[in-house]
Parts: sequence; structure tokens; C-alpha cells
Amino acid sequence: MTSITGPQILLHSRSPSLKLKLKPSSAFLLFPNPPFSAKCTRRRAFCSINSNSKPQASTSIVPDLLHYLNHSWTQFHATAEAKRQLLAAGFHMLNENQDWDLKPGGRYFFTRNMSCLVAFAVGEKYNVGDAFHVIAAHTDSPCLKLKPKTASCKCNYSMVNVQTYGAGLWYTWFDRDLSVAGRVILRNGHNSFVHKLVKVDRPILRIPTLAIHLDRTVNQDGFKPNLETHLLPLLSIKPEDTSLESKEKNSALSSKSYHHSLLMQVLSDELNCDVDDIVNIELNVCDTQPSCLGGGNSEFIFSGRLDNLASSYCALRALIDSCESPGNLASEHAIRMVALFDNEEVGSGSIQGAGAPTMFQAMRRIVGDLANNYVGEGSFERTIRQSFLVSADMAHGVHPNFMDKHEELHRPELQKGLVIKHNANQRYATSGITSFLFKEVGKIHNLPTQDFAVRNDMGCGSTIGPILASGVGIRTVDCGIAQLSMHSIREMCGKEDIDIAYKHFKAFYQSFSSVDKMLTVDN
Repeated sequence: MTSITGPQILLHSRSPSLKLKLKPSSAFLLFPNPPFSAKCTRRRAFCSINSNSKPQASTSIVPDLLHYLNHSWTQFHATAEAKRQLLAAGFHMLNENQDWDLKPGGRYFFTRNMSCLVAFAVGEKYNVGDAFHVIAAHTDSPCLKLKPKTASCKCNYSMVNVQTYGAGLWYTWFDRDLSVAGRVILRNGHNSFVHKLVKVDRPILRIPTLAIHLDRTVNQDGFKPNLETHLLPLLSIKPEDTSLESKEKNSALSSKSYHHSLLMQVLSDELNCDVDDIVNIELNVCDTQPSCLGGGNSEFIFSGRLDNLASSYCALRALIDSCESPGNLASEHAIRMVALFDNEEVGSGSIQGAGAPTMFQAMRRIVGDLANNYVGEGSFERTIRQSFLVSADMAHGVHPNFMDKHEELHRPELQKGLVIKHNANQRYATSGITSFLFKEVGKIHNLPTQDFAVRNDMGCGSTIGPILASGVGIRTVDCGIAQLSMHSIREMCGKEDIDIAYKHFKAFYQSFSSVDKMLTVDN
């Protein structure tokens, strides 16, 4: 453990005999907002995790989640950060285009489109036909994405054309300090190109609201912006140049150039390349405010993209920690897997989404590679029948100001454990069997669970659970961490629920084999 040096903060607990000493760099855990006189850079330091510092030993993964969120502005960055953590934990990266050479006890992963990731660890006692134990989540969140042609000018402002992605609460994007992040394709020599991620870590965009003096009825009638005409972010004031030559030059450029030269210069500065080397961009508009703790007792997490990066990180961390030493796989027959997909917010119908056969193709390859010339009937089919999938997506916590939006007996609360999602019309894939088995894992480890079912007079959302369950016939339970402000630019959830979800997922990997043997259904 690192010793505490330098100035210290002395905290008194409720017990008069117990005092805690914390380094100032750790104070964000208890005091997410510094004094108002602090500079902006200092305030950001309190809200975020220093990317250059190593995570401190702790029983809570919340500081590491904040680190992950602050590094994962887009689905590409979330996948890249997951890749980094898997490599650091000793997982070996595979390529879908190459042969695989897998062994019992091995840990592996691959990415697709750098926005989808599948990682797995093979039990040392694996035999052909043994099960996969999978946790699946998604890396994308509702956001604004740049259109193929972004350059727009109105009233001497340089504007950026955007399109809506998913079902976001778009009014929450107004009056926020925004920037861009995503990926670019760079020219890398003669007839060679390279894919790179970019993140402009400063506010360069803003969507201002209209003054109430010009819209007197907004508080009575509601704020109903036109998503095509009112949702364009401002980039800058367009430089004024009255020379005829410059006007002709700008007119010629505007008909050929897709993006403002200023935006391209900002990207080239971040990438340390020439503007001409940027041949294509795929960027999201992102909120620059860091993820942090909040609430009177620092019991909440305030952040964008909790849906569904909180689930993604808890699943990833559970897989890594469940096999952090070789001995943890020594008695395991199953294959532990995590699958993180893109495009869930728009239906999963893409090559990197859950609607593609990515995970099941990987399962078939894994079974085939580990067969070692085994000749038998239906090895893959037997594997799927024994396997179990946890579809992890954030859940609707009851809102204290809108309690009637929940059925009175199914009101999930923050800080009360994972929410098991039920729907008779199969919007969720949970069944009586799968909910029992997953709850039993929690019960053995003293972990609480809650139940959610939507009101009969309201529509129900869905997840990747039914898509994956019906794709090949794998037993599935839908669950999630309760949250508020879902699909807002700034969401919130309970701090304790993060640790409960992590522990439940880790217990699932380590205990489900024994729990599954307790129940017989079709024999």
C-alpha cells in the first residue's frame, strides 16, 4: 500500500475513536465539488480520476468506474479502454481473420469495428460440450453524431450539422459545454491508411437555448425544439473577410469542403498530423463535464453514458477479477465470457451489434478449436443448451417525483441491488427459471435483488436479451442497475449498486456451475 505523504485531510467518523487520513487526491470520493474559488482545472481534478495514476487498492470499484467513464466518451474509446485493461490483465488478443489456437486455462479476446468486444476465459477442466457463462452489455449511448457534411453557416456563425442517434432526451443537450470524439482515418504514406481515435478534451461546441423573452410560453407549453433546425451546435463566429478574392475563394471551398477548416484544424492538432492527412471522420458530440460522485453523502454517481457503460465495466471487471490468478480457473469446466456490443440504442442491426452472429460465431469457433479431433454428435448444440446468458442493461429506478409511472409493487430503488426485468410479452428474456437461478447466485453471496415489470398501460423498452436468446436458444436473464435520468446527457445511479452489480457478476462466473446443478427442468 502506498504511504500517505504531504498535506493530509483529517476526517472524523461517527465513531469518536476512529479518524481517517486521506491524501488530497483522494478527496474527490467524499467532496466531489471543491470550493467555488478553485480554478476550473482543479475542479476537474476533483471530479475525475488521474489517468496517469495507478488505481489504489480498494474494496470498491467505483473509482475505477469513474476512470473508465472519463476515458470512454464514445463506443470506440470504451472498447479501446476495455482492450487496454484486458491486455494488462494477461488476456491475449485474437484476430477474427486468423486461425485461433486456444487452450484450457487460456484467456482471450477480440474486437470488431473497435466498438464491439468479446472476451473469454477457458476453464482448465473444460470438456467438449461444457457451458458458456456469458454477461452481455452494450457500449453505445444516445448522442449526437456528426453528419457526413457538417459545415453550416447561419448569421455569421459557423455551425456543425449533426444527426440524432438513439432515443435521447435532446433538450438536455442545450446549454452544455460540448466537444467531439470518435475516430478518424488518416493517410499513412503511399496507398496506406490507419485508424486512430481522437478526443478533444475541451469545450468547442454549444447549443444555446432561446431567451425566455423571445419565447414567453416555454414554461407553460414545454420546450419542444425542432431536431433538424434547433439542434445545431455553434462552433465559432465566422471570420469576416470583405475582399473579393477571399469571397471567391471561400465560395469555391464551400462547394468542395465537407467540414469547417477550423474543426479540421482542431482535429489535426489533437492527432499531431496535417489536415490533408485526415481522409474521413466518424465523430460523436460529447459532454465535457467529468463523471463524479454527488449527493449529500456522495452516494450517487453523476455521469453521462451510464446506460450502458456502467454495466459494461462491471461485467468486464468481474471477468478479469474472477480469473485474476490461474488457480481461479483450475476447477472450472465452463467458459466465462463477456460480450460488449455496439448499436443497441438503434436496434442492434449492424455488423458490430447484437443482431449479428458475432458472439455465436465465436462460441462455435471456440468449441471447434478446443475439440482436439473429438468426434461426437451435436457438441455445439449441447454447449448452447447448457449455457447461460446475463443481459446487463441499466434499469428504470422509481422517480420520487413521478412514482405513478411505476407499477406500485415493482418500483426499483437506488442502492438496493440489481433489478431483474420481467415482461410477459418477451420485451425482456427473463423466465421463471432464469430469474430463479440468477437470484440464487445472489442469495448464496448475500447480494440483494429487485424485480421490475412495466405498468400494463405503458409501453416497455427492450434490450439485447431477447435478440441473443432467440438467436440460438440460450437461457437468458435480463437485469440492470437502477438509475434515474436515463438517456439524458447527464444520468445518475447509486454508488453502492455498482459494487453490488460487480460482486453479483463475479459470483455468477465463480458459482453458477454449482447453482445450475440444483435445478432440473427438461430431463
